[in-house]
Amino acid sequence: MSSDCGLSLEERDGGWALAGQDAPQFKLVDEYLGYLTDRNYSPKTVRSYGYDLLAFCRWLLIAGHPLAEVSTEVLLRFLRACRDARVPGRAGPNVIRLSGRRLDQYAATTINRRLAAISGLFAFAAMRDPEMKNPVPKGREARWVASGERSGMLAHTVRRPKNRSSLRLREPRRLPKALSQPDAAELLASFHTWRDRAIAGLMLYCGLRSAEVLALDVADVDIGGRWLQVLGKGRRERRVPLDADVASVIQVYLLAERPESGSTGLFLVAKGPNRGQPLTAAGLRTVFRYHRGVTGIVGGHPHALRHTFGTALAEAGVDLAVMQALLGHAHVDTTARYIHLAPAHVKAEFDAARDRIRSQQ
Repeated sequence: MSSDCGLSLEERDGGWALAGQDAPQFKLVDEYLGYLTDRNYSPKTVRSYGYDLLAFCRWLLIAGHPLAEVSTEVLLRFLRACRDARVPGRAGPNVIRLSGRRLDQYAATTINRRLAAISGLFAFAAMRDPEMKNPVPKGREARWVASGERSGMLAHTVRRPKNRSSLRLREPRRLPKALSQPDAAELLASFHTWRDRAIAGLMLYCGLRSAEVLALDVADVDIGGRWLQVLGKGRRERRVPLDADVASVIQVYLLAERPESGSTGLFLVAKGPNRGQPLTAAGLRTVFRYHRGVTGIVGGHPHALRHTFGTALAEAGVDLAVMQALLGHAHVDTTARYIHLAPAHVKAEFDAARDRIRSQQ
């Protein structure tokens, strides 16, 4: 998986394309990334797929395989190379996770995403040339539908069965990691500016993703009516109730701290040469990295605040459909993960069951 070849990825006119002396032979990749952009895929998704395909094309150059002659056997060799590759900057092969996997290896999710990008690339090629065969084999349906499931009360929650490639790796199913109440309170108290308090409050008390917070315009916040107009994943819009205390913090920020700017964005850079420009994802990561160091809360990441909000909803017994709407999940299966993460509810039911068992003895 060496990167020592004449191929790189660069941003051009709002899109992504391969660059370098070997780029002309991978023109199909540029056309596919442009196709994803035209289909309104998230810029982050297009960028991720671009780097996944960059890794694949670099490997093809080193292995001496033209893109047009890629077969299933070639893909198997590429996936083996991904599993054996070392991630730059991580500890050596002698550092092992609790699961038994080396710390310097790529995660199964990363390898499967590369496979999805490659499959999409060849599906795009087959769409233009029906005689071209996709080298990524399809497997069984990913989900079997039980009898009556499509006609019951929850029929609207059933996703369509999708074929998944038999080359996919098994992925561990991890639950979201929430902060404890003391840790969340301590992290929130460490923010001193009104802007940073508002950002953390929107994640912790309204459940917004970091990208959703950064995408907010001033006009998206109805402080009087206490509503937010949020643009989520897949450019899906939703209305989210605005916490009263967070609304007050945003109001003070707008009146006393937000710099004058021609930008319509809600959260702007307050200092330095970029003052008045929209706050970036890198800037937000820097803010949270600083406060993790100040508080010593290792898990104090932006998404952990959103997970804390989801966990609180589950522990309060909020309806699953309401949770899905508040969190902006495309499918209820994603929301259901928080049900398994409600320790107070689980412990209460466990204690009740234990008491019933003991009373029968």
